[in-house]
Amino acid sequence: MSVGRSFLLLALGVMAGGLTMTLRYDDRDGLLTAVLLALLGTPVLALTHLFARRRGRAGSLSRQFVAGVGLVVGTALLGVGVVASVLFVSPHDAFTMALLLAFAGGLAAYSAWLLANAVLRDLHRVHDGIVAIGDGESAPLMDMTPGDEIAELAGAAEQMRRQLADREAERDAAEAARRRLIASISHDLRTPLTALQLVSRAVEDGLVNEDTGRQYLEQIPSLVRSLDDLIEDLFELSRLEAGEITWSLEPVELCDLIDESVDAMRLQAEHAGITLRADPSQNLRPVLGNPEKLRRVLRNLIQNALRHTPPHGSVTVGARSSVDGVEVEVADTGTGVQPADRHQLFDAFFRGGGAVSRSGREAGLGLTICRAIIEAHGGRIWLADSVRGTRVRFTLRPASSEH
Repeated sequence: MSVGRSFLLLALGVMAGGLTMTLRYDDRDGLLTAVLLALLGTPVLALTHLFARRRGRAGSLSRQFVAGVGLVVGTALLGVGVVASVLFVSPHDAFTMALLLAFAGGLAAYSAWLLANAVLRDLHRVHDGIVAIGDGESAPLMDMTPGDEIAELAGAAEQMRRQLADREAERDAAEAARRRLIASISHDLRTPLTALQLVSRAVEDGLVNEDTGRQYLEQIPSLVRSLDDLIEDLFELSRLEAGEITWSLEPVELCDLIDESVDAMRLQAEHAGITLRADPSQNLRPVLGNPEKLRRVLRNLIQNALRHTPPHGSVTVGARSSVDGVEVEVADTGTGVQPADRHQLFDAFFRGGGAVSRSGREAGLGLTICRAIIEAHGGRIWLADSVRGTRVRFTLRPASSEH
């Protein structure tokens, strides 16, 4: 409390005391009482504020309480002595009043000491808990009954501990994911690089004949494309996840886009003995999107379906209107996704069993990039339930929606 407010309260108390004496007796007694109250209260408040500013010199909190109460009682005793002299109180009455005040002051000081010790115990518990948080302890540290500011402080410290524990768990998970990512990138880069080294060394050292050397050299462009595709996918994924999207959105006729994507992949499907067809609903609303990026999503999903569909199987690309816009589905008749792998299907470099296993030079970023592109369009992509094979679906907003 500020000094000005304290003396304002003192003035109100002096006025109330003087007015009470005036109403009970007369104006003279009321004025005298007001003067005496002012003379008694002014030094007490002044010394109390001075002590509050320098209370740290008294030591612990309990000593501060006791010293503060002693200061107030001592000043009050001195003031009462002055008042007794002014009012011509008998020495007997003055001495009795002083004893009563001293006894009351002693009780107040002892009570303050007990209260200070109780407060100090709670403060020490909060202190020890915060120190334990700094030392990295994750177990609950404080359990106080709510009711005062110290309990609120303990609750805030405990909440901070839980938040730090959550952040630490997130950091550990991110670090583990980073290590897995680096290991996966290293693996996928090492495979074509090792092949390039072996091919070039065999040709350079003359370990193969001319025909075999020519075959080896013909493999180099394919290996270089694998490296280029992986690096391009990594850059694309990092830009998407960082929100660095520079492409524009426009109305897209999804039926035409599906037909184009299927036609572009048909030769690959026929070579693998797989039937590939487009089956979108008619009169679909135009969607809001970037044609090049949506074409890449369809290409990735179709390639993934073809890769995991056996000969004489089929892959179907369909689309239909939905409540949120348009829902697209790429369905195949492969072996499907293992239940344990479903929640990781769109994770970067994930290699699971069954239909999601990675093979050949495929780096494991296709579905991750698909998810990033679709989410950047304001849609979502997921693995739908299927009795046979795999069904991947994603949604797109209608072109009429605001963006």
